[in-house]
Amino acid sequence: MPAVARPAGGGDTPRAQGGRTYTLLGSDRRPYRSAAPGRLGGHRKARIYGRLDCPSARRAIAAGGYVSQRVFFADQQAAVAAGYRPCAVCLPGPYADWKAISGLTARGEVDDRHADQDHRGPGPVEAVRAALVDAPAPQQ
Repeated sequence: MPAVARPAGGGDTPRAQGGRTYTLLGSDRRPYRSAAPGRLGGHRKARIYGRLDCPSARRAIAAGGYVSQRVFFADQQAAVAAGYRPCAVCLPGPYADWKAISGLTARGEVDDRHADQDHRGPGPVEAVRAALVDAPAPQQ
């Protein structure tokens, strides 16, 4: 981890030793500056997060329609707390857990194929957050 220096003038934005800072999205969905780069990327409009090397995200970035909505997270817990769901392509395990817990489809619609089950428990974000609290960080 690089040494963190505080900027001159009493500011509170941390800077890596080389002067580089990164903008990450916090659990409150507000951007903040960090001396360390984000470990996960996401799409602001779709509220999806995934690995930085996700093939689906790379295709979208190459097509030019993704970059303006790109956000970064320090870890999986911050992404979930901010209301983002795991990517089905690069995080199939966490995605399957999210889908099973939330009772929702990838587009946020109620999965009524199991209408006999009660979906009135905690909301999808709270349920996923609870399930992922002790989950290991995704491999990069």
